[in-house]
Amino acid sequence: MFTKQSKLRKWHLIVCIAASFSMFSSCKKEKAPEQVPDPNPALLITDQDKLDMLHSLSDLEGGKGRIYEMTYTADYKLDAALNAEIKSTTDLVNFVMANLMDRRYPQSQSLNYSAGCSAFACPDTDSKDYLMGRNFDFNHKDENGQRIMIPVIAVHTAPVGGKKSISFVDGQFINYKSGFYTDGKTDLSMLMALPYIPLDGINEDGFAICVLKLDGNPTRQQEAGKKSIFTTVAMRMLLDRVSTVKQAVEMLREYNMCMDTEQASYHYFMADATGDYAIVEYTFKERQDYPTEMEILKGDDALRYVTNFYVSPSMKDSENGSIQSTHGKDRYNTLKAELETLNYKLNPDQAMDLLHKVAQGPEVEESTGFTQWSEVYNLNKKTVKMSILREYDKTFEFTVK
Repeated sequence: MFTKQSKLRKWHLIVCIAASFSMFSSCKKEKAPEQVPDPNPALLITDQDKLDMLHSLSDLEGGKGRIYEMTYTADYKLDAALNAEIKSTTDLVNFVMANLMDRRYPQSQSLNYSAGCSAFACPDTDSKDYLMGRNFDFNHKDENGQRIMIPVIAVHTAPVGGKKSISFVDGQFINYKSGFYTDGKTDLSMLMALPYIPLDGINEDGFAICVLKLDGNPTRQQEAGKKSIFTTVAMRMLLDRVSTVKQAVEMLREYNMCMDTEQASYHYFMADATGDYAIVEYTFKERQDYPTEMEILKGDDALRYVTNFYVSPSMKDSENGSIQSTHGKDRYNTLKAELETLNYKLNPDQAMDLLHKVAQGPEVEESTGFTQWSEVYNLNKKTVKMSILREYDKTFEFTVK
């Protein structure tokens, strides 16, 4: 039998043990501060403003490494680029290294460039706005034939004296794979090239442009008295400096277009907030080996859509023209049938659904297969709704800012 005093001692012991256990438990629950990984290196950049810009890249899925967004604040020296006679991917890399980086690579860096794709333009049935739809298709594979998963990079630019825009880049073209940004080792220096490798984009006035691949020899214009310009440098120039399709066509005529030395050429599809649209192709004179003639194809509803063969009447009987070529013909016919059925007017949901219908899956083996992203541009609101990797139940929204 316990005395009153012994009972008090026992109770005191129990309270002390309980308090000690509580303190111990509290200590166990405390978490160590999260370790923030060091940013990836940018070995060729020493300017702090540039470093801050490169390290501001934002992963829009919180760490999946599939889609990023950046505001490019450095001066990318467009006037210098236009005076540099850039005629190839090699020239472009050399320009970026010499003018945008603070150190030089000890050896040359590569830039891979191509584009499959489908595109169209039409009025919005639900408003007075105009839309442009675009699929970017490219099938990146490694030396073992395995698919390389790419990062999409949305790039905002606001050049002094120029127009604000947003453009979209395939990071694999500068040899960045999905997740590159936080892998702890990938050199970020080539992100300095982002303004010069757009595949499509829109500016603050509602002018939008995209590029699509053609088969055959590349365009090589050599008219005396004109400066040369490379495919994507021309797109940067137009996004920065024009408001309409008409102005874009006039500006392109001032330059000799050069589309590298690979066995491929390209045509542009463009549209603007006034409802104007055009396909710009570079075609052959008789007995020429390379395309040199700039043609503007517009005004007919049948020219509201395009894929990967020449649509110019002057090319229709050629190997890569509308009669003989099969490159993108099934997608083209789907665009044609759907747009005709809807009287060439779609709302944004219908536009994305049409892009879904012409998207290409992993079963497509050609290089211009596999849809990396789909976009519906609203040319009046200056917005872009994007789905990646045919995940049409999930969208990302962008606006020119």
